[in-house]
Amino acid sequence: MTKKAAIIGGGVIGGGWLARFLLNGWDIKVFDPDPEAERKISEVLKNARHALPMLYDQPLPNEGTLKFCKTIKEAVSDADWIQESVPERLDIKHRVFAEIQDSCRGDAVIGSSTSGFKPSELQEGTERPEQIMVTHPFNPVYLLPLIELVPSIKTGAQHIETAKEVLTSIGLYPLHVRKEIDAHIADRFLEAVWREGLWLIKDGIATTEEIDNAIRYGFGLRWAQMGLFETYRIAGGEAGMVHFIAQFGPCLSWPWTKLMDVPELTDELTQMIADQSDAQSGHKTIRDLERLRDNNLIAIMRALKQQGSAAGALITAHEETLRLPLGAAVPMRTVSRSIPVDWTDYNGHMNEGRYGQIFSDAADAFMIEIGADAEYIAAGNSFFTAETTIKYLAETLAGQTVHVNTRVLLSEGKKVKLFHEMRAEDNAILATCEQFMLHVNLTTRKSCPPLAEVQSRMDALAQAHKESA
Repeated sequence: MTKKAAIIGGGVIGGGWLARFLLNGWDIKVFDPDPEAERKISEVLKNARHALPMLYDQPLPNEGTLKFCKTIKEAVSDADWIQESVPERLDIKHRVFAEIQDSCRGDAVIGSSTSGFKPSELQEGTERPEQIMVTHPFNPVYLLPLIELVPSIKTGAQHIETAKEVLTSIGLYPLHVRKEIDAHIADRFLEAVWREGLWLIKDGIATTEEIDNAIRYGFGLRWAQMGLFETYRIAGGEAGMVHFIAQFGPCLSWPWTKLMDVPELTDELTQMIADQSDAQSGHKTIRDLERLRDNNLIAIMRALKQQGSAAGALITAHEETLRLPLGAAVPMRTVSRSIPVDWTDYNGHMNEGRYGQIFSDAADAFMIEIGADAEYIAAGNSFFTAETTIKYLAETLAGQTVHVNTRVLLSEGKKVKLFHEMRAEDNAILATCEQFMLHVNLTTRKSCPPLAEVQSRMDALAQAHKESA
């Protein structure tokens, strides 16, 4: 059964939430009184459709439906999840929650994107406080997985569990904040860095670009995959965190920072920051910067995915829920995916080595289909590729959706030969590969016949493919 979400407020954050749900197969109703809302959301969706599929090696579900509503009532009446992303004014949020609860189901989760208000403040005067919680995301919501899930003591336990399940199911990471606190967790770190940045600019020590360079060329890369405390544990060497604290702890009493003091944001300082930011990035449009940001995030997170670490491990876990059985179709649809930006080269198209990757992925899908899966391999048996012949017939570009059709040409004891065709959305052939594989015993590292069940499935596929040729 298709899940339904209501998006109340379709700005940058609301639009990002909309895209994350929609691209994961949810039907969406959105309410935003802004006459430009539909145009703005379409631009966010364009970026999300380009970016999110490139994180995965499996296709996302078919998109849900999208409907723009004229009232909150119309948007929320049948929603399983309601995400509020209206301006950060408590009086506005209270009015919106009252309208939502007049028309929504009692079991629906109502999440607020607020970065500044605690859930108890949001719940004041509401009819059903148990269904309201903070679900604070990070921009772009369609790519970054962290959601700070902050309940109050009045938030219902079942609503919290439902929220965790839903967020996880669409590839997000719900960080359950056990005690409500101003600015939650992550924004407190951002606030500290922001304050220091303002002082460095005001005192003429660094420009906006130099501060950004200090982050992106240094600790930002470490934080992206290890966070704060794991990074410092390593800094302590073999003695670990205790040694790090003993060595660097005394500096906490030194007058390095101005965290308890904030420079006044005068017109002069504001203009100085704006001028430096224009000099740094003014030659690019906001859309150019968003696309660069998305492509960089994709490359970083896919690198983490290859290592099974941090945000990459989340992508892999979510991807497993997207994997579909091959079914009885001839030829088999062994791969269906978007080409990621990190697969392209200096010519702007997919590197030839990645053709080998995609046909290898097709062979892996075939192996899983015949029962030569992870469990089979762990028991000491597998297939090794002995020979491939690849023909490159057309360019393949980043973001392009492709699929691979696979036929079994030969199944003869330990020998199997596959023929793959990589095709574009219009079914044009982009490349072909003939692949010869041998079944191998992983202990002896020598070829041998497959186990009987695998051999039987392999033979049945070969016969079906021969009859359909």
